[in-house]
Amino acid sequence: MHNDPASTATAVLHRVGGPANVVSVAHCMTRLRLTLADPAAVDEEGLRALPGVLGVVSDGPTRQVVLGPGVVDEVTAEVEARVAAAGRPEPAATRPGERTTPVRTAVRRVANVFVPLIPALIGCGILSGVNGLLLNTGLLPALTPALSAIAAAFLALIAVFVGHNTAKEFGGTPVLGGAVAAVVVYPGVAKVTAFGTHLAPGQGGVLGALAAALLATRVEKWVRGRVPDALDVLLTPTVTVLVSGLVTLYGLMYTAGAVATAVGTAANWLLATAGAAAGLLLGGLFLPLVMLGLHQALIPVHTTLIEQQGYTVLLPLLAMAGAGQVGAALAVYVRLRHDASLPTLSLRTTIRSALPAGLLGVGEPLIYGVSLPLGRPFLTACAGGAAGGAFVGFFAMLGTKVGATAIGPSGWALFPLLTGNRGAGAAVAVYGGGLLTGYLVGFLATYVFGFPRRPRVGAPA
Repeated sequence: MHNDPASTATAVLHRVGGPANVVSVAHCMTRLRLTLADPAAVDEEGLRALPGVLGVVSDGPTRQVVLGPGVVDEVTAEVEARVAAAGRPEPAATRPGERTTPVRTAVRRVANVFVPLIPALIGCGILSGVNGLLLNTGLLPALTPALSAIAAAFLALIAVFVGHNTAKEFGGTPVLGGAVAAVVVYPGVAKVTAFGTHLAPGQGGVLGALAAALLATRVEKWVRGRVPDALDVLLTPTVTVLVSGLVTLYGLMYTAGAVATAVGTAANWLLATAGAAAGLLLGGLFLPLVMLGLHQALIPVHTTLIEQQGYTVLLPLLAMAGAGQVGAALAVYVRLRHDASLPTLSLRTTIRSALPAGLLGVGEPLIYGVSLPLGRPFLTACAGGAAGGAFVGFFAMLGTKVGATAIGPSGWALFPLLTGNRGAGAAVAVYGGGLLTGYLVGFLATYVFGFPRRPRVGAPA
């Protein structure tokens, strides 16, 4: 694996058609996301074969290059510097012949809005957990008000950041998107009556902010195309904020609030009445979603639940997929312990290096380096995730909900963020039991069913 981010950046850019072929650069916790002007210029096989590249997800003009946590930040910085020096080409979306589904395009764009917010959600979520621990134990009472303010401030104003990123992603002026979205959380909206009731600050949450900023972007483009250039600087921002702000107050906040309430009600109902089945389904299907990059579509749902209830009950269920993956990888390692062939020794080395990340909830190294190339272990890993999800969901049916105060981490890294309706202790116990169940079922399913015949390492079994 390349230890030099500069070398990795150079190699990746060479295989995607060079810096001049890159329209935009972004990254999440593990993936470098490149939007390309000409996807046909990509050397797919060469890109996948690069040392340090754990996998590649192709989605129309976008390539998601899986590099792993930590490494991706450094490589992204190097890629951004080279792309900036090369200049910006014509956006891929304007070129003919691109093939991508509307659903995947929408998921990618929503991810571009919310993924940059994850580091702040993680940091504030951990501080919130620490503050709760201090409050419960009575320690450092002089510090808890400050910690509470620091932990809660970002979430209280997250609508502004969502609005800013939405306008930026959809071609509007970011600050105008943020200005209109700020209406959602402004305390003065309590004096506004819509649909016969007073609005509440924050009503509609991130969904309202997203809708408000999308509207602002459309209004801005419409106005800018119709006013004289001499008046653009005065009229465009004024009309954009006025029209979008009024529609937000007298329509979007109420509607988005109803949708957000429905999301929370549906999640609670699902876990209370069919928690085991829901956990089985969510835990079992999450690895394929991660593999395709579609898991980012759930970020607005998680964020809405955190805004409403203080935690998302879905993330602990989905995190069980990583447990199944770890169990499956361990079974592969054990089953191949007597095979001294070079490909097997290389695979066992990959498992040893990827397991720590897997235990901390970063599943891509094990997905692309181990289970997916072997074929059947990927399916048995999904079975382990389904079992862990069913375990956590079963306890939800019994009245013990497990939630995460932030999104991003999973595996062992999620423990500091756990809470629930019966306190952090019960949440930690149930979540830990789910992880053990996922490890065990993933291991046993892979050990027994993952190798019906001697596998060919590097190819589907």
